[in-house]
Amino acid sequence: MPAATARVLSTADSVPSPESLLPEGFTPAARRALTKSDPTLAALMKQVGPFRMKVNSIQSPFLALAESIVYQQLTGKAAATIFGRVCERVGMGKRFTPEAVLAHPVEGLREAGLSGAKTAALRDLAAKSLEGEVPTLARARRMSDSELVEHLTKVRGIGQWTVEMLLMFRLGRPDVLPVDDYGVRKGFMRTYGLSELPRPKELLAYGERWRPWRSVASWYLWRSLELPVAGESPSSGGGRA
Repeated sequence: MPAATARVLSTADSVPSPESLLPEGFTPAARRALTKSDPTLAALMKQVGPFRMKVNSIQSPFLALAESIVYQQLTGKAAATIFGRVCERVGMGKRFTPEAVLAHPVEGLREAGLSGAKTAALRDLAAKSLEGEVPTLARARRMSDSELVEHLTKVRGIGQWTVEMLLMFRLGRPDVLPVDDYGVRKGFMRTYGLSELPRPKELLAYGERWRPWRSVASWYLWRSLELPVAGESPSSGGGRA
């Protein structure tokens, strides 16, 4: 198993019970446990307010990853426009399938606005979906975090961060800490009064005290960048809802 996989493992490296999945799983008792483990985070949580992370549990992993590929290194508006054009050509909603992607001419995908690299990544995603490397939503829900990382990072153009976002915002996994995410690192720097961004290894080590709710801590660190700071304009910092 790749060394990077360890970043997103839960304490027991097992799929959480349905009751623990976010956002419903973050109960008052869970909030008290996280608050007790880290007073500084507790102060941030109080300042931000209730936990309101949104999870899109309907979208299939294939469609979610296809969208992620299109959105890479683009502004939200530009990416949405291109993804809309791709869907118009390939198929909307349930008609956006691996078979439909592979059946569509490469030239058509490029005309929709995809770069050569993203076109290749999208087609590789479709091919690996048909090979079983990319699981269905039902199967993904039964897989551990580490299993999903191991399977999905085999796809061209899919890295650790993309899988972490899938785990959090599509599957509602509670114990994911995306240590390479700029927004999480900047939020940590601001919340804990650091003069520079923490290194991923430093953030990973500190985050041990947040288990098994590291996804929750990450969400609050993203939200910290939306709080007013003297001399600065609020920023989303690349965080998710």
